[in-house]
Amino acid sequence: MKTQFSLKSWLIGCSMLAMTTTGAFAEVVYNRGNSADPESLDPHKTSTVYEANILRDLFMGLMAQDAKAQVQPGAAESYTVSADGKTYTFKLRQGALWSDGSPVTADDFVYSWRRLVDPATAAEYAYMLAPVVNAEDITAGKKKPDELGVKAVDAGTFEVTLNAPTPYFLEMLTHQATYPVNKASIDKLGADFIKPGNLVSNGAYVLTEFVPNDHIKAVKNDKFYDAANVKIDVVNFIPTEDRSTAMKRFEAGELDSNDDLPTEQLADIKAKFGDQVRIGPYLGTYYYAFKTDKAPWDNVKLRHAVSMAIDRDYLAEKVWQNTMIPAYSFVPPGITGYETRNTDYAEKSQLDREDEARKVLAELGYGPDKPLKMEIRFNTSENHKNSAVAIQEQLKPLGIEVSLVNTDTKTHYGLLEQHGDFDIARAGWIADYKDPENFLALCKTGTGNNYAVYSNKEYDDLMAAAATAATPEERMKLLSDAEAIGVARDLCVVPLLYYSYHDLVSNKLKGWEDNVMDVHPTRFLAKE
Repeated sequence: MKTQFSLKSWLIGCSMLAMTTTGAFAEVVYNRGNSADPESLDPHKTSTVYEANILRDLFMGLMAQDAKAQVQPGAAESYTVSADGKTYTFKLRQGALWSDGSPVTADDFVYSWRRLVDPATAAEYAYMLAPVVNAEDITAGKKKPDELGVKAVDAGTFEVTLNAPTPYFLEMLTHQATYPVNKASIDKLGADFIKPGNLVSNGAYVLTEFVPNDHIKAVKNDKFYDAANVKIDVVNFIPTEDRSTAMKRFEAGELDSNDDLPTEQLADIKAKFGDQVRIGPYLGTYYYAFKTDKAPWDNVKLRHAVSMAIDRDYLAEKVWQNTMIPAYSFVPPGITGYETRNTDYAEKSQLDREDEARKVLAELGYGPDKPLKMEIRFNTSENHKNSAVAIQEQLKPLGIEVSLVNTDTKTHYGLLEQHGDFDIARAGWIADYKDPENFLALCKTGTGNNYAVYSNKEYDDLMAAAATAATPEERMKLLSDAEAIGVARDLCVVPLLYYSYHDLVSNKLKGWEDNVMDVHPTRFLAKE
């Protein structure tokens, strides 16, 4: 819990940072609002946007994202692809160093990728390497990590063999799960390798402090290959689960940016901050997940009845102040070549949906005289709370008694990732790369981020077929058919809204480029 003491301590600390001088000039300090504290800073044990924002500054994968979220060379300065599209050969940057001064080598990537898919790591994002030969068998415990389709040709050359041509493979390599970790540090320190002062990284910044519920401090890495062009000396990641408090801190100049805002105050916020409010399309979906392996939520008819009764238009217009769009598919529209598959009630009026929901509930034995009791879990945020309260009120007339459970973000996602007990829980998915597979993979049997614990062989088979499809057109058709089964028919997730980003960015911060991924690496920013 945040206290007045911790806030005061942070303010004092920031003042001291701002006054620190190096040579003849003051350090440039960026105070960055980041929705929540990370559950971990181990790249192979993270799954949220909040963690990605930090890790993107500390580490660098083979490929990276620029200021506009376009893919560019990262730790690899170049690559070649075989004629059959299955073998990628990456040339690492000559002279690239870890923050401790040791060289970054191809062996580092071999070790790190094997670690990611090793069942012992229990990585939620192990499936990011699913296109690589033997990756899925290793994750399933059928093969050993050293059988992964990767090898160090020499210290500066890393080779990857894929099961089939994968058009989005390079984009996948910008994700934190594919970042390298330092083997020597892990061998020496074990789980403590991620602590400040211990963490050896290869990105633009080095971790120096982590005070839970207060701040994470990273300083410019002078070993980074492009350190001369990094303009910000210190970045403090400030957890801002309380969006209203974050607004006050932004207004006071204590935050230079924040990655969310309380949408119910949007009109006032726009009037107050003008062009410092950044709103635009964001490739992501806001959804609820039922615990599908638990009665009564294993009944697909019941899941659909609840879904039909939720008024998405009200959520978008009233709760989110038109910063979100009603959603009836998991994959957002706009991905080239892909046909989204909506639930069959997407085009019906809300009144018709509610009538149909009542009929289904009655058939299943529920109604005002025998209410269906349901618990909605969500992570701390005014926006998530307001959405849950609205849904609670929408379901009440149908004889559904909803109780609300609010926990901090770390606890909330920890429960979901460990497949703990719940009825229905709030979640969101922001694309790691611009491809429908990135969304639909969450419903595959055994996928770490499959919070609903959904499992369907027909769905899995379609996803597997898509992975080896002969043409891009065939692949997109198979993925679309999979969404029709897993989402539209079975509700492995309950899509509610398509995201928009809504950031606050100080006019003092330069180099911020709005983009559909809402990715803004600190190394490309400057501050007046």
